[in-house]
Amino acid sequence: MTLSSPAVARLDRAVKRYGRLTALDGADLVVRRGELLALLGPNGAGKTTAIGLLLGLIRADAGTVELFGQDPQQIQARRRIGVMLQDAALPPTLRVGELLRLTASYYPNPRQLAETAALAGVTDLLKRPYAKLSGGQQRRVQFALALCGRPELLFLDEPTVGMDIEARQKLWVAIRQLLAEGCSVLLTTHYLEEAEALADRVCVMSRGRMIHEGTVEALRTRVALKRIRCLSALTVDTLRGWPEVSEVWQESERLHITTADAEIVVRRLLDADAQLRELEVQRAGLAEAFTELTRDADEASDTDQREAA
Repeated sequence: MTLSSPAVARLDRAVKRYGRLTALDGADLVVRRGELLALLGPNGAGKTTAIGLLLGLIRADAGTVELFGQDPQQIQARRRIGVMLQDAALPPTLRVGELLRLTASYYPNPRQLAETAALAGVTDLLKRPYAKLSGGQQRRVQFALALCGRPELLFLDEPTVGMDIEARQKLWVAIRQLLAEGCSVLLTTHYLEEAEALADRVCVMSRGRMIHEGTVEALRTRVALKRIRCLSALTVDTLRGWPEVSEVWQESERLHITTADAEIVVRRLLDADAQLRELEVQRAGLAEAFTELTRDADEASDTDQREAA
């Protein structure tokens, strides 16, 4: 995937209102062929509305929405996608194999049942009624239904909620295989390590607007935060009094410090504690960058509203 790869889905200055609430406020989004784009943002940021527009489930009040260059409600476009939403109402008495065969029949070139089951990790569930499965097993089946039509674009809305660590990692492997086959993926997730592990690009939303778009690495560089870990006789309360420390907590005996001035904090640690040991300094991860970006966007929005009033 490159920036010159063709777009398979696009929002261009999309606006969507629900009464007096503006859910999307001029949102721009492009998903390119063969990439995984992670759409991130707090609850209420507009992620679900953006996906609803691209799926043709709702209409924009203004702006442009395209799916494979077409109106998302066109059947020719819809046949090229797979969808795994947070909520799925499926016939509870049907067995998993029956659900997969039924769903595959709607597509012109579906995967074979055995291939779909193996890729989604549901081979051992094929003869079981859907209603008899655990929540995590049902999510795996929903993933299988999303990929059985051999989609060119896969929408995954919080796909690993309810899965244990092993099932989540297996799903990551399957997603990487789909990407290797040329499938594009639009992923929303609250597990930031998931986006960090899978995404080619991330798009961060806040209050209906896109506030950042780029690689995971580019998102990290938007904030100067670093994480320091060490064993020290200094207390959490002492470190909270240091102006350079953004956040500090203790886990077992180890101190965890977040700061934008790592060099200054490290020097102060060494001066204040001659017995300091096991010192580690790391760049901030996606979680810190995401928190910093959304906080800045919220503060800017609040300022604009006060000035407008």
